[in-house]
Amino acid sequence: MKTNPTTSLLLLSGSGDLTLHWQIVNDSVMGGLSTSQAYEKDNSLIFTGNVSLENNGGFASIRTTINTNKENANLISLRFKGDGKTYQLRLRTSQYLDGPAYTTSFETIKDQWQVVTFSPTDFSLTYRGKTLEQQPELTFKDVQQLGLMIAKKQQGNFKLELAHINFELK
Repeated sequence: MKTNPTTSLLLLSGSGDLTLHWQIVNDSVMGGLSTSQAYEKDNSLIFTGNVSLENNGGFASIRTTINTNKENANLISLRFKGDGKTYQLRLRTSQYLDGPAYTTSFETIKDQWQVVTFSPTDFSLTYRGKTLEQQPELTFKDVQQLGLMIAKKQQGNFKLELAHINFELK
């Protein structure tokens, strides 16, 4: 019998080259001018950049494919230090790069380490910023992609430092 197994998914490459794991998807895919990058520093993932509202822009994101090993986790926790802005945690249950994502938002306190924990019921299925009418139940063992996004017209520089992402069974 397993007790409180944890699957840690910080998803760092170990080589300092996060481009092997994290893909940047900004509003430039639709003509926007936002920029972002992801890199590894002191065993943390740094997601940083600038959100521009020009040319109907307004979001920056990173995503990666994951393997939860079909574990029956019922919680996901993040340990992070932010900049006072609000971010989205985005989960996809397919390998498609475009399509619906299960999303939840979390607020950061500038320059303070925080831990937040979410259950599957904290997520809503969305597509391009709109909540879908049908809400199939999310099961963490089905997650194939994980992403972070800053949106909602939060113009300007941003920085999120992520120390861990854990799928847990509690």
